[in-house]
Amino acid sequence: MSEAKKKKRQYSVEYIKYGFIQSRTNTSLPMCLICQKTFSNEAMKPSRLHDHLNKMHSDMKDRDVAYFQNMEKKYVAQPTLSTLFSAVSKQDNDGLRASYNISLLIAKTGKPHTIGEDLILPALKEVITTVLHKPAADIIKKIPLSNSSVQRRIDEMAVNIEELLCNHLKTCQFSIQLDESTLPTNEALLLSYVRFIKDEKICQELLFARNLETNTKGETIFNTLEKFCDEKEIPLKNIMSIATDGAPAMTGRYKGCIAYLKNKVSDVIAVHCVIHRQHLVARNLSERLHTSLHYVIRAVNKIRSNSLNDRLFSQLCVANDEDFNRLLHHTEVRWLSKGTCLTRFYNLFDSVIEFLENKDTGLRDNPPTKHTQH
Repeated sequence: MSEAKKKKRQYSVEYIKYGFIQSRTNTSLPMCLICQKTFSNEAMKPSRLHDHLNKMHSDMKDRDVAYFQNMEKKYVAQPTLSTLFSAVSKQDNDGLRASYNISLLIAKTGKPHTIGEDLILPALKEVITTVLHKPAADIIKKIPLSNSSVQRRIDEMAVNIEELLCNHLKTCQFSIQLDESTLPTNEALLLSYVRFIKDEKICQELLFARNLETNTKGETIFNTLEKFCDEKEIPLKNIMSIATDGAPAMTGRYKGCIAYLKNKVSDVIAVHCVIHRQHLVARNLSERLHTSLHYVIRAVNKIRSNSLNDRLFSQLCVANDEDFNRLLHHTEVRWLSKGTCLTRFYNLFDSVIEFLENKDTGLRDNPPTKHTQH
């Protein structure tokens, strides 16, 4: 009879009365609970199993089924080598996952990478020891948060996010915004943001920040953009619109960045950045509003630029039962922030006049009226 035609015996739960259970590695084979010897499938006969119990474990041949069932429960409860390794592996993976999640939190808050070892790990140790009443050493050592580890985690996540973003931009149309700025160290930096639709939602992400090594001409800016797109295999034709400020390097008719881009993508739409348009509008204030704003700026700077004045003014606002106790600065580029600054000044107008009575009588005696500010 060939091997294929050999009859394969089936394990029976009644074999437990002989001290045999199914093998962990192969459920078609019987295993002795006492000596943990595994028999072949052909040897899985009640007579063979009974003979093994009588000859090899004669001191247990009179034991009842309940005794062997208890032995089975204890044996099953014992962890195997593979389960031990999988448990250790899971703990290590959990620690690694926690390390990445904490590194992401550090990156979002902009804190130094050393805060992981200096603050977060000691805080975790204190919580585990004090609140959970468990030894913290075994848990803490599974969460690597050294300065280099946090930096490496952040770099890896940044690369992954960039890859996901670029892979999406390869297959969809998007709008791009370019802005060139000069840092205090005289370094020219080109920032690029993209806006696109994903999962029926409008998303906006930072695409890249690249140094302009030499000049900041339109051709250099375009070459930087084109080089990045070539490296990431993003087709320029996917750019449907571009937003820039009004600088000649961006909007020049022949040598501006937009002109170079239109040579590659003829139907691209050029848009003047909304924030920069607000800045241009803010330059053309009416004489009445300009006078009011000039007074407000002088008064706010008088109070906010001196820490003592700021604290004294805050106490005065509390004493006068004002809704606020601080004046607001405005952002020069953000036109609408000037309105917020004026609104707060209007709400605290009486307290400002009272405060300036002893600090700057000249400024106090010549303010615009509340009606003018409003």
